[in-house]
Order: sequence, then structure tokens, then C-alpha cells
Amino acid sequence: MQVNIAESWKNILQPEFEKPYFKNLVDFVKSEYTQHTCYPKGKDIFAAFDACSFDDLKVVIIGQDPYHGVGQANGLCFSVHDGIAHPPSLINIFKEIETDTGKAYPTSGDLSRWAQQGVLLLNATLTVRAHQAGSHQKQGWEQFTDAVITQISEQKQGVVFLLWGGFAKKKGVKIDKSKHHILTTGHPSPLSANRGYWFGNKHFSKTNTVLKSLGKAAIDW
Repeated sequence: MQVNIAESWKNILQPEFEKPYFKNLVDFVKSEYTQHTCYPKGKDIFAAFDACSFDDLKVVIIGQDPYHGVGQANGLCFSVHDGIAHPPSLINIFKEIETDTGKAYPTSGDLSRWAQQGVLLLNATLTVRAHQAGSHQKQGWEQFTDAVITQISEQKQGVVFLLWGGFAKKKGVKIDKSKHHILTTGHPSPLSANRGYWFGNKHFSKTNTVLKSLGKAAIDW
């Protein structure tokens, strides 16, 4: 089965595309997009992989679901297209970058600028029905993204994984801690951030410190 995904990922993930669960997942997603409004747009379902090649990858940020509001989801976790109001979690991410690195709060919520520097912005579930958070969970996406994380862990060295919140931390069991760097903190959502589990984590400066120690270019957050 052919999946429209960037060439650098195709050979690595092709075995997953041939498995029965993934074929069932494709059927489910096609049915959902035919019968309901779903996000992101079909062409953007694998946008995280298109924007960040496997060869360039050096940081992974794991989200949960795509945004389920009109026009928000663009296939990169926590990211929105230009001109779309910044969702609360993204606001808190930018606030932390501001205090951590001194970088001014940006007008654009499109995080493809991070992806182009080697940051994989991966949601655990790559699709969602409009206005129904979690509606495409437990259909196979989690198994697929587990496989993505496993392949990165096995085939790469010195990747920085940013695990925000309990859901992302559970995905972390797939990561070889002897080969990679894992930073954990609370989720940037207001519920978590307002309880003191997000602000002050300094994940952005810490990530760059690790990258520099490995002889890699820092991320311009």
C-alpha cells in the first residue's frame, strides 16, 4: 500500500504501511473524512514528516491529538497556520520560550520553522473529527506513532525528546535512554500550566545546550 509521505521516511515506515492494523486505519480515516468534517486536511495528515526529514531530525516533540477547531490543525503538533489565533497551549509554549531564551513572542503560530531545523512535531493521533477531541484515538494511530518513535530510537543517535504531560511520557517507553536525551515536564495546557507544571521548565535552552554538546546546531525557537 502506498502512503503519501516524504521519501526520507518512506523506506523506514513502509513495513508499517503493509500491516493489517494500518490498512484498517486507512479505511477508518477515509470513512471518517467522507462522512464527517475532520482535521487536518487530508494533504496535511503526514505534514510533520514532510516538514522534517528523517536525516535532519534531532529533536522530537510529542503531542496528543490535532486541534479540532475550524482551521487550526496543520499536521504539526501544537502548530497553527498563520492568521489563526494561537490556542492556549501554544500561547504557554511561546511564553516559556520568551522567559527561557529572551526571544520575543512571535506573531506566527506556524511551527514549520522549527520543523525545517530538525524538530519533528508528532501528534500521537494524526487525525480528529471536528469539535470532538480524542475521536480518532484507539483506531491504530497510536500503534503507528509508537513505531515511528521506535524507529527513531533505534536508527538515530543523540536525539532530544521533549515529553510534555502524562500522555507523552507514556510514549517515552519506546525510547532507548542510553542513546538519547529525554526532557519531561507538565503539559503546556492551562490546566497543567496554572498548577505550576509547565512554566520554568527551560526545555528550549536545555535542548540547545544538549545539541551544542553534540556538535549540532542549536534550534532558533
